[in-house]
Amino acid sequence: MDQDKQDKFETMQTMLNKLEDIKNSQESIIDKINHVITDLFENPDKDLEKGMEAAHQKASDNVTAIKEVMENYEIKFNKAQL
Repeated sequence: MDQDKQDKFETMQTMLNKLEDIKNSQESIIDKINHVITDLFENPDKDLEKGMEAAHQKASDNVTAIKEVMENYEIKFNKAQL
């Protein structure tokens, strides 16, 4: 493998690692939001519940979007290795 191809491979691998980190961070946010939502069963607050439900949906949408981007980028990455 020539140096340019190796550099491109390493750059793309780094990008995939960053995307995975972003996805994991979003999943962690969802987990934390779920803890707050669970706590609201004992201490109800309609406004906080509404806000947390909206935040949960946005974070879930982000995870879905990041997964889609990762899948497409992985296809490019795999093609680049050929």
